[in-house]
Amino acid sequence: MTASTTLREVIGLTQEPPRLSESVLIMIDFQNTYRTGVMKLEGAEEAVAAGARLLAAARAAGTPVVHVVNDGGEGTPYDIRAEIGALSDEVTPAEGEKVVVKGFPDAFRGTDLEEVLKDLGAGGDLVLAGFMTHLCVLFTAQGAFTLGYRPTVVAEATATRPLAAPDGTVLSADALAAASLTAVSDLFGTVVHTVDELAAPVPAA
Repeated sequence: MTASTTLREVIGLTQEPPRLSESVLIMIDFQNTYRTGVMKLEGAEEAVAAGARLLAAARAAGTPVVHVVNDGGEGTPYDIRAEIGALSDEVTPAEGEKVVVKGFPDAFRGTDLEEVLKDLGAGGDLVLAGFMTHLCVLFTAQGAFTLGYRPTVVAEATATRPLAAPDGTVLSADALAAASLTAVSDLFGTVVHTVDELAAPVPAA
């Protein structure tokens, strides 16, 4: 089987990832929601660790950072007023880093994210990481592209969960993530596999 030409190639969009130092990092839904309970994801711990490395690299490079959290309301796994919906300790916002609260998979819908990016002087390149690969990461990449931004997703800093396909078979988390990242790289943006493809590792303190 031969892979089709991507839409990015057809219309002449770049395949090269940006420099982290010239981007804005958007950390999407790195909440405890995905580390325990009904929404626990395969690979969540590895993704959080990768997200922490990415966040450290961004801070070291002087890259602006925006944290996004999903608020599902009281009593849900997305209750940002409770520990279950809080941002994970490893990626907690530093003083001065913006936090955007959303209620839809696309972090631009119904939020002030675009205004925040304008205030930060975003030049167009956005680096995305977080949960879940097939929902909030994919749809935020699509939303960013639609608004004229150039998103790049860091694959190892995302994770999702196995789901039943329409034909009744179970699609593994890896397969669903791969399909979602392929959808991103076909048109909406670029995908890098590891944090190190954007920035050299930051030495431990």
